[in-house]
Amino acid sequence: MGYLLSMTPIQQSPTTGARPLTGQEPLFIVLNTGSGRGDAQVLQDTIRRVLDEAGRRYQLMPVDDPSQLTETARAAVAQAQQAQGIVVAAGGDGTLNAVASQVLGQGVPFGILPQGTFNYFGRRYGISQDTEPALRGLLAGEVRAVQVGLLNGRLFLVNASLGLYPQLLEDREAYKQRFGRSRLVALWSGLVTLLRAPRQLSLRLEYEGRARNQRSPTLVVGNNRLQLEHIGIDPTELDRNRLVAMAARPVGTLALYGLLLRGLFSRLGDAEHVISFAFDRLTVAIRGRHRIKVAMDGEISWMDTPLEFKVSDTPLPLVVPAETAEPERS
Repeated sequence: MGYLLSMTPIQQSPTTGARPLTGQEPLFIVLNTGSGRGDAQVLQDTIRRVLDEAGRRYQLMPVDDPSQLTETARAAVAQAQQAQGIVVAAGGDGTLNAVASQVLGQGVPFGILPQGTFNYFGRRYGISQDTEPALRGLLAGEVRAVQVGLLNGRLFLVNASLGLYPQLLEDREAYKQRFGRSRLVALWSGLVTLLRAPRQLSLRLEYEGRARNQRSPTLVVGNNRLQLEHIGIDPTELDRNRLVAMAARPVGTLALYGLLLRGLFSRLGDAEHVISFAFDRLTVAIRGRHRIKVAMDGEISWMDTPLEFKVSDTPLPLVVPAETAEPERS
């Protein structure tokens, strides 16, 4: 559906970086047709039907090649700025991350239509995993400033990690390609990964004016209340504009299996082999490593060390259902 672009300047809120919603903003929907749980055509048909019925102006911007996500998201932001619109990401965690990275600090609201398996980010803010109710919540939504993390200046919504965790994600994706997407497949791939006796990393962690040396197979930094609660880690520090780091002490394969099972049963926070701490800025140096593989919201990439984790000074202006009660819980 087309519309005329308005050149009226955006009136920005000093707290969210986006103006209050009128309920008439056009939607620029970046849709990753290769991600998510269902059929991409069904998803597009649902979006068109709901928005046409609501009389809402919109533009679907489907992406078949994930390498084009950033460019498409950048174009959506530019058009939303001109038209006083909302940029919407439809896809899994990686899609939400890619689009949010282009939205952050640009003075336009950000909406999501989650299509991932766990949907921690959307559930945290009361956004449905089902497309139609998520759209209806978006149409009558309000902007809330939400905290996001940065790793070497790159945004993450749910978590960022290095070491064993990125390897688990890579192996899980390979297994899903062969055997389909399910939690059972994810668990089995994790057990197989742990058989390889993961390499221990020599980390130097600097935060809150202190420094500690830590050997660990993995370091995970969390920014999502639901995920932390799910694995048994206290999430209250997130409410103080901080992030939470978790690392496993050097252990053998059997102990790592035990940690995996504890995580499944939400008792990881009680495990003697796990350390966790909160911070607003953390620098991580890794002995003998100038570059390392990292995972951010499930997407794998390489980064130069040292790594710097911190809370973004600029919040993300997320469109959430109006008068949202308690967010969905696991």
